[in-house]
Amino acid sequence: MEAMAEHSQETQVTGESGADKIQERLQRRHQARAKDAERKKEAQESRSVAEEKSEYFCSTFNAERASIEELLSSCSGADRAVVTQTLEEATVKTLQLQKFLNDSMLFLTQYELRRAQDALKKLLTSSADIREEALPKKKFAFRARSKATDKVSAPPVTDTPTVTDSTKVDVAPAESVQCCFSNMENVCVIKTAEEIHKQDVLLTHLTNCKVRLFGSPSTLHMTHIDNCEILCGPVSSSVFVDHCRNSTLAIPCQQLRTHNTTDTQVYLHVTSRAIVEDCRGVGFAPFTFSYPTLDEDFIVSGLDRDRNNWSQVDDFNWLAAGTPSPNWTVIPEADRKTNWEL
Repeated sequence: MEAMAEHSQETQVTGESGADKIQERLQRRHQARAKDAERKKEAQESRSVAEEKSEYFCSTFNAERASIEELLSSCSGADRAVVTQTLEEATVKTLQLQKFLNDSMLFLTQYELRRAQDALKKLLTSSADIREEALPKKKFAFRARSKATDKVSAPPVTDTPTVTDSTKVDVAPAESVQCCFSNMENVCVIKTAEEIHKQDVLLTHLTNCKVRLFGSPSTLHMTHIDNCEILCGPVSSSVFVDHCRNSTLAIPCQQLRTHNTTDTQVYLHVTSRAIVEDCRGVGFAPFTFSYPTLDEDFIVSGLDRDRNNWSQVDDFNWLAAGTPSPNWTVIPEADRKTNWEL
C-alpha cells in the first residue's frame, strides 16, 4: 500500500511539473508573438513617419526651389544693382536649401536624394550663367612698373601698408572696374583699403606669391593659385576659389565657394556656410589674420563679427549621412598659424 501511495504521489508531481512546463512554453510563445506584433507595429509606424517626412521634404524642397527659380527669372532685364542683390539672395536661399537636404538625408531614398542633388546643381548653374551674362567681368588694361618675375623674398613690414615700386601693378582708371593681378611669380603684392574698397578683386595665375589685401572688397575671385599665401580683409559678399593648390588663404566673407582645390589651408570667417566641390586635402581653421584697421573694415563690409561658421562645410561630392567628408578637415589647434607677416 505504501508503495502504491508513493507511486501516486510521484505521478501527481510529474503531472504538475509537465503542466507547468506546458504553461511556461505557452507563455513564452505568447510573449514572442506579442514582441513580434510590437516590432511589426513599430516598423509600420516608422515607415509611416518616414513617408510623412519624405512627403514634407519633397513639398518643402520643391516650393523653395520654385522660389529660387522665380528669383533668378526676375533678373531678366533688371539693372546691375538689382541683379547683384537678387543673385546674392538666390545664393543664400540655395545654401539654405542645401542644408535642408543635408539634414534630411537619413530618411530620403537614393532616388529622392539624387533628384534633389541634381536640382541644386541646376540652380547653381543657372545662377552662374545669369551672373556671367548680366554681370560680365570688364576687361581692362594694366601696366606693371617692373617685370612680374622680380623676386621679393618677403613682404615689407610697415605701419601703413604700401605697394613697393618693384611689385606695384597700376590699374587703368575705370569706374566700377575690378582690381586684377595676373600671371605673376615670386612677388609680393599689397593693396590698401582705398585701392580695393567695394571692388571686385581677381587674382589669377599666381605662383609663389604673397598677397596682402587690406580693406573690404566686394568680391574676391582666385583662380590658378599655386604655392601662394593670400591674406585679405573682410569681403562683403562672396569669395570664389578655383584650381588652387599648396596655398594658404585667410579670408572673412559672407560665403565661400571652393572648387578643384588641393592641399590648401583656409583660415576662415564666414557668416553663412563654406562649400567645397571637387576638392582634396583642404584644411579649415578660424580666421586669425589681423592688421590695424581690421575692425573698421569689418564694419564697412557689414559682416557679423560674432558669427563665424568656419567649420560648417558642405561638400557637394560627399552625401554620406553621418560620415565626415574625407576631402576636408579641421586643422588641429597645435598646427594652426597665428603669426602673419604684414
